Amino acid sequence: MKSKAPSPRIDQPVRGSRSGRPVMVVLDLLGRRSTLRLLWELRDGQALTFRALQQAADTNPGVLNTRLAELRESALVGHDGEGYRLTPWGHELVEALGPLSAWSERWAAAQRRAARKEAAA
Repeated sequence: MKSKAPSPRIDQPVRGSRSGRPVMVVLDLLGRRSTLRLLWELRDGQALTFRALQQAADTNPGVLNTRLAELRESALVGHDGEGYRLTPWGHELVEALGPLSAWSERWAAAQRRAARKEAAA
C-alpha cells in the first residue's frame, strides 16, 4: 500500500524542493488533490460541514479528511461549531491566487491564439 505524503512544513523538504522555502511548501500543498477545490468552496466565508464539503468538492471522505487536516495544520482552514471555514490566512491566500488566475487566463488565450495561427498556416 502506498503511504501518503507527509503534510508540507516550512523549512522541511517538500515535493519538488529540498529547501522547504515557504513558496515551495505552499505550492506543494496547493498541488495536492482537492486542495484548491476546498479553498474555492470555502471562499465566500460560509461554514460548511464535512458532508457539505464532500459533496461540493466531489471527493471521497479519506481524501477530504487528509486535506482538511493539512489545511488546518497549515492554519488556512479552521473548524467551529458550524463547520469548516477559511481562516484569515486562508482568505489572504485565496485573494493572492486571484492575480495568478487572471494571468493564467491571459496566458491560455495567447496559447490558443498561437495554436490557431499555427493550425491555419
